[in-house]
Amino acid sequence: MTGPGAARDAAEERGEAGGYAGADFDFDLRRSVAETLWTGSGWSTAALVPGTVCGVGACYAPPHAAPQARLSVAFEAGGVRIEDNGTPGIAGGGLLLAGGVWRLDGIERHGTYHRRDTGGRLVSLSVRSTLTPLYGQPGYALLIRVRNRGDHPLDVRVLPELTSGPVGRVPLGDWGWMPPLPELTGRTRAELVHEGLELRLDPGGEGDCALAVRIGDGVRGGSPREWARASRERTAARTAKALARVPRLVTDVPGLDAYYRRSLASGLVCLWDNPAFATSPFVATSGIDGGALCAYAWDTGGYAPHTLALMLGGAVGDVLETMVKADLTDHYAIAPDGTGTGVAYAYSGWSLVMLAHAAACHDGLGPGLLARLHETEYRLADRFPAAGELRDYGSQHNLLEMRGSGWEHVVASPNAERAWSLDLLAELAEATGAALPVAELRARAGRILRAVRTELWDARAGWFRSRYPDGHGELAYSVQAFDALRAGACTPEMAAALLSHLREGAFLGPYGVSSVSAEDGPHYELGDVDWSGGGAYTGEAPQLALTLWERGEDRTAWDVLSRVLWLGAHFPYYPQDHYCDRPAAPPRGRRANVIAGLTGAEAVLTGLAGLRPRPDGALDWAPPAWLPGAVELRGLRYRGHEIDLRLADGRAAAAVDGRTHRAGTSGPVRILEAPDG
Repeated sequence: MTGPGAARDAAEERGEAGGYAGADFDFDLRRSVAETLWTGSGWSTAALVPGTVCGVGACYAPPHAAPQARLSVAFEAGGVRIEDNGTPGIAGGGLLLAGGVWRLDGIERHGTYHRRDTGGRLVSLSVRSTLTPLYGQPGYALLIRVRNRGDHPLDVRVLPELTSGPVGRVPLGDWGWMPPLPELTGRTRAELVHEGLELRLDPGGEGDCALAVRIGDGVRGGSPREWARASRERTAARTAKALARVPRLVTDVPGLDAYYRRSLASGLVCLWDNPAFATSPFVATSGIDGGALCAYAWDTGGYAPHTLALMLGGAVGDVLETMVKADLTDHYAIAPDGTGTGVAYAYSGWSLVMLAHAAACHDGLGPGLLARLHETEYRLADRFPAAGELRDYGSQHNLLEMRGSGWEHVVASPNAERAWSLDLLAELAEATGAALPVAELRARAGRILRAVRTELWDARAGWFRSRYPDGHGELAYSVQAFDALRAGACTPEMAAALLSHLREGAFLGPYGVSSVSAEDGPHYELGDVDWSGGGAYTGEAPQLALTLWERGEDRTAWDVLSRVLWLGAHFPYYPQDHYCDRPAAPPRGRRANVIAGLTGAEAVLTGLAGLRPRPDGALDWAPPAWLPGAVELRGLRYRGHEIDLRLADGRAAAAVDGRTHRAGTSGPVRILEAPDG
């Protein structure tokens, strides 16, 4: 076999994951501002005990859960007991954490002990641990290497202690937003396995031991070292497959490369690979800390559909099929077993259509699936009562979950998104040949957008009003209004009025975007960073930047995106939400990771770089008129072709399978035609 397909297959076989190797995602723990770090294998996850060199905390491997487990490790060297308890300050005289590296396949930490014993003799040890979550069985392995830096031989004993707390099986259908706590009755066991705990170390000598903690049943043969090695190999293969089509970013713009890589890492840690799940991979909304291992339609399709489609390949169709089969008229997400969980969510229909549109662009979409998706979209819309051409989307639990009233009932968003989804369904029908009422879809979309403009716009405020069932209206300056702009609800005058609110001290902070304008006294608050102010859900700032790039507002788009580049320097994967006035995330009660972290890569690919995939398989390119520096994408794989883009010094060039196309900056140019047939 020759041609672009052969080149792609050879690249995948070599493990050249879209130009990236696994080591490209290594993260120096000294830079981390995350409260607790987790690592996952697609089967099991485990948490570090903060401040320790070897301590491991909670472990989740659905259906098994050990939320209160803790593995502690002490050392005895030359008769001296050395604790590894992360005690801060001058009282911390045990093993001292000195740094480490977060990797896609685990976490490495290193520490030091350098003290004289009661007899005045120096005991100096270097300790290095490697935590590897296991694949194929629930649990993790911990490999420990000790080096004697002293000038006399040492007998070293490694002293592990496991405190498990309640350990048990939680049915896959019960894994919702919060990490599950198993019942005390019927609990399964947590087992500590170890080998080589006694070491004889000469001066300068090294020795190692291996531990593993396994939760639940399914014990198999082998050793901790073998289990760890097999899990690392599996992670490398999963990573290569997920990133085989994703391009490498090369840029001279400070902070952009790290932000893009950490965005991709945020997607990778949300992909689970357990055959008991409804799909494999299963795209969890969060999951690394055991919570939100369910898949929201909104997060899955609404934030980074093109980047996710690149990662999933043909499996994106399985994800869509599973969500369509679930009853999303009464649920916001699907649990790992494919059953619905939570309440109805107003954004589900639009999000499914967005993911289907991306699937059609990258891999094609069958007319049968599109017909079922059309039916699902209408059932989801009918779940909410009609208000003329618009829908009443209910109260906060169906919408943004703000803690005060305001953006509720008949709102510009997601009514505008529904019009967008109907237009996309029409476009998909034309591309696939599905027998959908194209003219009717477009006519209804137009009527909805006109109703949003005429019924909800407040020209004096320059903002959309929410309309309540009793007829009264309320102004809530929510970032969701910019999504209505993206969906096409605004005239040029309305767009200018909306964007005038995008300023410092209102929606913009030095470290991101506020979900509610700080100038909105009734609704702005600091307790719910997610949707009520002081920060935002992690996908919001890059999605706003993408909206601005799509409108040709290149400098403003970069101004927005540049405010969140700090995330790439300080998180190995992005958290659920973060503040916009200081470089931090809420400390507790929020999810440690989120699939919407992929939105950063989406903004780079389809905003900053200007890629425009088409549902018929063509690829257009609309380079921005202004860029903050040189930007290259190398090794994008699209419809069996390899594509490289370069934008620098006002020039734009694309290479498709080695053939160069040049582009101007006045509008989109087609760099790849739709495939025949």
